[in-house]
Amino acid sequence: MTGKIHRRTFCTVLAVMAVALSMSGCNRSEAPLKIGFLVKMPEQAWFINEQKAATELGKKNGFSVVSIGTPDGEKVLAAIDNLGAQGAQGFVICPPDVRLGPAIRARAKQYNMKFVTVDDRLVDGSGTPLEGVPHLGMSASKIGNQVGQAIADEMKRRGWTPEEVGALRITDDQLPTAKQRTDGATETLLANGFKQGEIFDAPQRTTDDEGGFNAASPVLVQHPDIKKWVIYALNEETVLGGVRATEQLHIPAEDVIGVGINGAGEAFAEFQKKQATGFYGTIAVSSTNHGRQSAQNLVDWIRVGKEPPADTPTVGKLMTRDNWQAVRTELGI
Repeated sequence: MTGKIHRRTFCTVLAVMAVALSMSGCNRSEAPLKIGFLVKMPEQAWFINEQKAATELGKKNGFSVVSIGTPDGEKVLAAIDNLGAQGAQGFVICPPDVRLGPAIRARAKQYNMKFVTVDDRLVDGSGTPLEGVPHLGMSASKIGNQVGQAIADEMKRRGWTPEEVGALRITDDQLPTAKQRTDGATETLLANGFKQGEIFDAPQRTTDDEGGFNAASPVLVQHPDIKKWVIYALNEETVLGGVRATEQLHIPAEDVIGVGINGAGEAFAEFQKKQATGFYGTIAVSSTNHGRQSAQNLVDWIRVGKEPPADTPTVGKLMTRDNWQAVRTELGI
């Protein structure tokens, strides 16, 4: 009799455990989806817009977004640990260093998280794009071509010839995106009559206004004989830094043509100044669309197994003092 009671009790315990495990599985499957959105420079308007767009999309489509600033490799790995502890199922990342690819993939695998990149594409140890990591970003070379063409067109409008102009190329050759953009602009300037000797490199340490200013200043000082300058770089913040450097050296605004890339708050502020500056324009790309689409790609991958394309390129549109409000509306920036 006692044996039967024990067996009955044992079976009852097993049944309760099975129900509990079943309910636990249901709770996990029904729990709201959570993803991370990690950006290298959280204070920049471009990345603020991306994270905001992803968050707003999540509110509409039933998932939550954890926005984290990750300016270096250590913070990237700590952020992934943080997301893992919160039960996140994946993340979007614009990495502070594209060479972190293998480390990021290993840490994501530890938590069984899917991830996609936006803006800057991760590479492996040999410098090739990290396999199996979908990417959404600007077509770097084509965006650079657009920058170069915008500069060339404005030079022609002003009646400048390449022989009387110095081209200031501010870039970080260790960052593939930066090199591809500035190489694209250089290619187009050469096609429009510039000589290689008229293009001056200004290596930058950071991709913000200060980094652009610090890179541009010594080059400008070394060439006081050049009275007209065109400036191009990875983004508009860097170009604006270069423009500030020309102002400090009292180079007139009408003798400077700076063209950036992005289309964000600092460009808008520049266009609204009463007096035009040496910042002529920017190739605007919708950071809002980048944030929204990269988040949607990741969520579709997690929810229904729809893996995003390996590479989704985007291009931009020239935004100047004359049309910036219309372009901003058109691109939803």
